[in-house]
Amino acid sequence: MEKKKFYITTPIYYPSDKLHIGHTYCTVATDVLARYHRLLGEDVMFLTGTDEHGQKIEDKAREAGITPQEFVDRIVDGPRGVRDLWKLMNISNDRFIRTTDDYHVKSIQYIFRKMHDNGDIYKGTYKGKYCTPCESFWTESQLKDGCCPDCGRPVKDAEEEAYFFRLSKYADKIRDLLENTDFLEPRSRVHEMVRNFIDPGLEDLCVSRTSFSWGVPVDFDPGHVVYVWIDALSNYITALGYGNDRYSDYEKGWWPGVNIVGKEIVRFHSIIWPAMLMSLGEPVPKKCFGHGWLLLDGGKMSKSKGNVVDPYILAEQFGVDALRFFLMRTFPFGSDGNFSNELLIQTINTDLANDLGNLVSRTTAMAGKYFGGTLPADQRPDEALDGELTALAGGLRDRYAAAMDAFAPHNALAEVFKTVQRANKYIDENAPWTLAKDMEQNGPRLARVLYNLLEATRICGVLLTPFMPDAMDKLFAQTGADASVRTWESAARWGALPAGVSVSKGENLFPRVDMDKALQELETAVEAARQAESGVELEPQLTEQVDFDTFCKSDFRVVKVKACEAVKKSEKLLKFILDDGTGVDRQILSGIHKWYEPETLVGKTLVAIVNLPPRKMMGQESCGMLISAVHKEKGEEVLHLLMVDDAIPAGAKLC
Repeated sequence: MEKKKFYITTPIYYPSDKLHIGHTYCTVATDVLARYHRLLGEDVMFLTGTDEHGQKIEDKAREAGITPQEFVDRIVDGPRGVRDLWKLMNISNDRFIRTTDDYHVKSIQYIFRKMHDNGDIYKGTYKGKYCTPCESFWTESQLKDGCCPDCGRPVKDAEEEAYFFRLSKYADKIRDLLENTDFLEPRSRVHEMVRNFIDPGLEDLCVSRTSFSWGVPVDFDPGHVVYVWIDALSNYITALGYGNDRYSDYEKGWWPGVNIVGKEIVRFHSIIWPAMLMSLGEPVPKKCFGHGWLLLDGGKMSKSKGNVVDPYILAEQFGVDALRFFLMRTFPFGSDGNFSNELLIQTINTDLANDLGNLVSRTTAMAGKYFGGTLPADQRPDEALDGELTALAGGLRDRYAAAMDAFAPHNALAEVFKTVQRANKYIDENAPWTLAKDMEQNGPRLARVLYNLLEATRICGVLLTPFMPDAMDKLFAQTGADASVRTWESAARWGALPAGVSVSKGENLFPRVDMDKALQELETAVEAARQAESGVELEPQLTEQVDFDTFCKSDFRVVKVKACEAVKKSEKLLKFILDDGTGVDRQILSGIHKWYEPETLVGKTLVAIVNLPPRKMMGQESCGMLISAVHKEKGEEVLHLLMVDDAIPAGAKLC
């Protein structure tokens, strides 16, 4: 009998910089679901990859002085790049697609041409707003405070010849798909899409660009490249062989599949993507699930904000399985969650060290101490004392499956840990150490108590395998569960473990973490990584006092910002070209990129100290210092540049 097919995908990630913990969260969740379906005995295809075209990549490559292909190769295949990260995190993807792969490029040209030939793509002129970081077009009404509604950054006017996709043609079908099926989950995402995009009137989508060249060429109209989202979304079927001869899985029943995406790209996956498939005459996905964000101090993680969390450092510090578990245990999958290192350590200590690790350690230790590591077959059950644990563990698989099938891995873990916690309570209720005082009378009862603990642990271990595969292998080795009792079928059967099971006391699966020490080590590791990446040496804080006369020698002047840009290879530095009233441009470098985007500062009137000696920063000269103030707001540092009235002329002296 042919196995049931299950196809699941992550979004393909944009390699404009190294990936952070938010990308890891999505990929681990998808990996857990893929492993769960393999545990069910299904034939699973798990796809992930990278979305490598677009203006942002072209711009970043130009700034770095390399070709776009070299730029993305470094991020994807370089040391500690995307592939290295997924290998480290034990991601079990079956296929990895890059949109620069030749077969994908061939497929995109086929798809674009097919949509054009059936009348759904036409040529026109695009005039509107464009967000380069998001590669997104917006109408004036969709902007939020004049900025991109997704990332909050400034947009720019764009006008160019372009092809358009008749997205409006599919508005009614998309509304029906959203409102009358369970295609998009959680349900709250449906209301957002309908209210924000369908109800106001679905507009045709610009699907080609002529202002840059880093993309898939439109083969029947040189000069046009395919809009990056058409290119990216199609990966889910091109990776199966649609429109190319690299693979032949599309025709073998793998599609439609399940798309797991972050909520910020739900619009593309729940409106544009199904409309494209309708145009092609292909089935829409079985499911689009839009998970929430991991927030840091209440805000979305972003490289431009300088608040991203490096998964490499966390995995190396706490272990891969502990990090995987934390991400799935702590945050409801459809909602936003507040990330902190303290919460990570607390979760490891509470759930893994105190509950699960302690259960395994105590049980195997007692089996070794009282029975030499092998339980006797002569065992005496006690329904009154055993019934609650055996019933809870015996019905665990069904409750777990209901949660996993509902895309709620956090709820599945909650069910498992109810059993783990009940097993720990069962130890205290039955007091094996007391039973062991009279082995002749109580030996059979003691053997049954330990057997029940091992059996409950085995069932929990089977169900935890998609989350912590390596750690569960160690758990099974210690508790004597061989391959025959690690299956999905055995997880529903109480008593699958042989009565005379043998255990082996091994290493502590999850050592307890010293909170203060770990936080200090993390801070050191993060700072070392930051210095290595930026190449900037940190200077010690000055404790020397400055007398009043020395302070009065500082020349504070009004300056006007003529130009501002990010310094290459630096996350923090912005380079300012300033009018200081002398008629000669002044250059000052300032480490404020965490708080300001360069384009927002052009034209501003600021204050600078202009008589400081020149200094070198990242190989460039900085002549002076801009005046700013830092304060803490809700625990987060906020910086404000000193800005003055634009009517004050450049060069004016502050007294």
